[in-house]
Amino acid sequence: MVRMRDGICLATDVYRPAVGGRPVEGPLPVIMERTPYGKTQRSRSEIEPGMSQPMTRTEVASHFVRAGYVMIYQDCRGRYNSEGEFTKYLSEGPDGYDTCAWIVEQPWCNGRIGTTGLSYAAHTQAALACLNPPGLACMVMDSGGFSSAYRTGIRQGGAFELKQLTWAYNNAKESPEAMADPLVREALEGEDIKAWFSVMPWSEGRSPVRWVPEYESYVLEQWRQGAFGDFWKKVGIYAEGSYDTFPEVPIALMSSWYDAYVRTTFDNYEGFSRGGKRPLSLIMGPWLHGNRNTTRSGDAEFGPQATIAGNVTPTWLEFRRRWFDRWLKDIDNKVEAEPPVRLFLMGGGTGRKTEAGRLDHGGRWIETSRWPLPEARDQAFYLHRDGRLSEELPKADAVPLSYDFDPSDPVPTIGGALTSGQPVFEGGAFDQREAPQFFGCRQPGLPLSARRDVLSFETAPLERDVAVVGPINVELWVSSDALDTDFTAKLIDVYPPSEDYPTGYSMIVTDGIFRCRYRKSWEHPEPLAPGEAFKITIEPFATANLFAKGHRIRVDISSSNFPKFDVNPNTGDPEGMGRTRKVARNSVFVDAARPSRMILPVAEPSLIKSLRPLASAD
Repeated sequence: MVRMRDGICLATDVYRPAVGGRPVEGPLPVIMERTPYGKTQRSRSEIEPGMSQPMTRTEVASHFVRAGYVMIYQDCRGRYNSEGEFTKYLSEGPDGYDTCAWIVEQPWCNGRIGTTGLSYAAHTQAALACLNPPGLACMVMDSGGFSSAYRTGIRQGGAFELKQLTWAYNNAKESPEAMADPLVREALEGEDIKAWFSVMPWSEGRSPVRWVPEYESYVLEQWRQGAFGDFWKKVGIYAEGSYDTFPEVPIALMSSWYDAYVRTTFDNYEGFSRGGKRPLSLIMGPWLHGNRNTTRSGDAEFGPQATIAGNVTPTWLEFRRRWFDRWLKDIDNKVEAEPPVRLFLMGGGTGRKTEAGRLDHGGRWIETSRWPLPEARDQAFYLHRDGRLSEELPKADAVPLSYDFDPSDPVPTIGGALTSGQPVFEGGAFDQREAPQFFGCRQPGLPLSARRDVLSFETAPLERDVAVVGPINVELWVSSDALDTDFTAKLIDVYPPSEDYPTGYSMIVTDGIFRCRYRKSWEHPEPLAPGEAFKITIEPFATANLFAKGHRIRVDISSSNFPKFDVNPNTGDPEGMGRTRKVARNSVFVDAARPSRMILPVAEPSLIKSLRPLASAD
């Protein structure tokens, strides 16, 4: 039990090399993971190809202990065996710092610490690094480490990410209250979380997590903190505020195109690149959150070449061991000679249905010296009133496209880049067609583009392969008769009709949202003036996708994406507080004076360098 500065003690397991049951004498480098998911529990992501189940943390620790490291796992404050109250994200900076300070004082530590971990365990790394703790020498941040939780991870484009609600509900079951009192856990189990998603917003004592008040309290606070103020600049959720003082230690960053932390990963890459002194490695795969050795995402199959094991590195264990060997032991294993940026370019498959019934979308690993991809050039595609998406400017006299956005009938979320949504929603690449498996679908079989509140714009069939690799911007001129409203944008790869897919297949690539009260600034929301025309920029997550010859590039514009994001009631009420709703008449301008457009980073596929064949491990 390691004591923190306020007297709270955190449960900490220390694994040390031993021979014949006796610990090896002498100081060694340390690898640490801080987790809210139980330091003795299996991590679902610690699984390599061929394994029937994930490794235990003891098995993972044994791998590094045998390589000459001390391995440490620690339960976060208020989780499992650690004392204290859990306030999501906000204790991790000081607690991580204090733990590092304790480690370097131990006789078995040589003063050098490497950190590792996925998701929340990546958030804990970024949090402690913001305070520049003693001993920190290198990091492996996998799918997390908030650059700015206001812009991605808790909120996005001003909207609230509802994965925070499903996470709170699911993890409240492992809270100290639920572990100590079976009735609390049974109460949580007895709640119908899907039904609760139909009666939003939640409030004090009116939520499925009311049985564990500290969880309800923090999630309501996140929901209601709409403007970018001091709340969002706290250590643990705002690494951007510490980029200039962030320790100049080597950092490996990894995420995936259908993960919730795409933007976080690239923002951190840019921030950590400043000054050019810090060795960096960036890997982006095609998977869901933490599923680095799967070959699919949602309903799309990318093939055996999609896994990280066998394509980028022999195993994920081996990748981390080599990273730590280089930067904790100074072993000259040529890690820094590997490509600094490795990305999976999705697309290029047969388009047929696999034996498992999935779309063969395919793809390949590519490498580059930096991000954004130097070979990519921004190309503008303009929205036209007749539904075309083209490089031509729209007509001068084109009238706007208008639709009614009813908050009581939001556009259902069908995949995309998100995580932690189960059992209500799930991420991944899916055909944008309503189906019973997706929450909120009322017309199974009907494409989302058939809805009156969805505006679809698509190119003519492509005459050649087009690679879109990099950040994406959707610039819209809009207006509304409401005091506030949202606009959404979704990039879609449209397959032509085929024998396996007679009506084609519209695969979501990436999406984004913008809450209009923040059109002038994130800090100072302002109500809309009815009929006021103004310009907004929606920033869907970056991606890497090959739109094949014969396909179409499509963008869908609407005003909701639920339950990925909370639904704007259109009333202008404070965030997360409005119980009344208003139907908004929203308009998108498509004329030459107010051109709405999507800007894509387009690269010639033949100029993109494929990742060199995997060399044998040292």
